[in-house]
Amino acid sequence: MQEFDVIIIGGGPIGIACGLEAKKQGLSYIIIEKGTIVNSLFNYPVNMQFFSSSEKLEIDDIPFISKEAKPKRNEALEYYRRIVTSNQLDIHLFEKVTDTIKQGDFFVVKTDKNDYRAKNVVVATGFYDLPNKMNVPGEDLPKVSHYYNDPHYYASQKLAVVGASNSAIDAALECWRKGADISLIIRGPEVGSRVKYWVRPDIINRIEEGSIKAYYNSTVKEIKPTEIVLNTPEGDLTLENDFVLALTGYMPNFAFLEKLGITLSSDPKRLPTYDPETMETNVEGLFLAGVICGGMETHKWFIENSRIHAPIIMKSIGQKLKSTTP
Repeated sequence: MQEFDVIIIGGGPIGIACGLEAKKQGLSYIIIEKGTIVNSLFNYPVNMQFFSSSEKLEIDDIPFISKEAKPKRNEALEYYRRIVTSNQLDIHLFEKVTDTIKQGDFFVVKTDKNDYRAKNVVVATGFYDLPNKMNVPGEDLPKVSHYYNDPHYYASQKLAVVGASNSAIDAALECWRKGADISLIIRGPEVGSRVKYWVRPDIINRIEEGSIKAYYNSTVKEIKPTEIVLNTPEGDLTLENDFVLALTGYMPNFAFLEKLGITLSSDPKRLPTYDPETMETNVEGLFLAGVICGGMETHKWFIENSRIHAPIIMKSIGQKLKSTTP
């Protein structure tokens, strides 16, 4: 069984940053990623543009040059891929972690391809894999998706978009511009306040002019093969419908964190326990990095403010290993 100073679970931007810092500290490491390089970004919509400017997405002071101030998905994929390849990071792709067990002073990390041992583990798995379900009848129909990719797919279709944040608003506007008939279902009284500042006026204008129909203070009651039933302030409303994009947000894999022994807060935020000075959890040798630190508050941590986790963690691990070396 191969043994390392640290195993990094997750090959997104923060996992990659952790790998770079591990190399700087002279630590033996591997990054394990269940998909491709920056798998979550790869699964973003094809036309997605970041809220952050390119320099705020940089890791390890490696310049990120983009055509516009705010880069697009394809530019980010190129940037992070080049970092991995040019720095020859030891990253195991398409390898899924199935279990992580603490045995004395070591962790045994089991995957669908191999078993490894490490003195330390960093969990940098993000939150994009588990959508927040609506838990309504018909949510499992083939016409329903919790992920959005390409607007062309919905051209000339009656599309219900559920949500009021960036992903939902971007999808509604893009699909409308490709000819979809959009119904936007918003649980609250208005479009989300955190929608990108250059996009928010666009969606509000499209709603006010009647190009996109918005249903405020409304939720989905039921999804049928050719209809969707809404619960609105005026009562139940049935709309003709071909597809549903339920872009209601995502959550970290709390079951995985709890299985690792990490304590989560009992309130709805489900915040994991960790020391902000080292990012070490209540389990010795187990660290958190990136958006997963925010529990259900997935908007609190993102690339530009969590890239600092990598040097904090690897410096802590390096100092700890030096103190225990005879």
